[in-house]
Amino acid sequence: MKRPEPIDEEIELKNNIYIESDTDLKGIITYVNDYFAEISRYTPEELVGQPHSIVRHPDMPKILFKILWDRIQHGHNFIAAVKNLAKDGRYYWVFTDFEVLKDEHDTPIGYKASRKKISKYVTDMLDPIYKKLVEIEKESGTYASEKYLTDFLESYGDDITVDNMLEEIHRLY
Repeated sequence: MKRPEPIDEEIELKNNIYIESDTDLKGIITYVNDYFAEISRYTPEELVGQPHSIVRHPDMPKILFKILWDRIQHGHNFIAAVKNLAKDGRYYWVFTDFEVLKDEHDTPIGYKASRKKISKYVTDMLDPIYKKLVEIEKESGTYASEKYLTDFLESYGDDITVDNMLEEIHRLY
């Protein structure tokens, strides 16, 4: 499926309504709720069977998705603020929370993501950081952006980690 060209127009999300999706262990979409289809401008049929990256906005740093996959593949939750790309090129920011889906034998079989509206305060705070990470990735790769992110967080003191930053975002949203 051809990726849309991003345009600088935000889709306003409704308060307290969740965008939900399930994927298999490789990130292929197996379920979407109606609100996901409505906001992304894709039909459920267009989404199911596609990699979840179908809605990844090019403004999102790859390092965040590396951290996401590292965490959820080890059974840990990942909480993040994500800028997504709709089929019509517009964007929408969401606060995303993941959980591991397991079968009756407690074996991971996929992932569930629940997303909701995030405050403008948080997106305004993260946007310049994300842009800097994307710029570094284009110039020097993901390893360099991970180092920048680690150094950036360490500049705020020993207690700041990616997890702490994400918890703070959760508190603020």
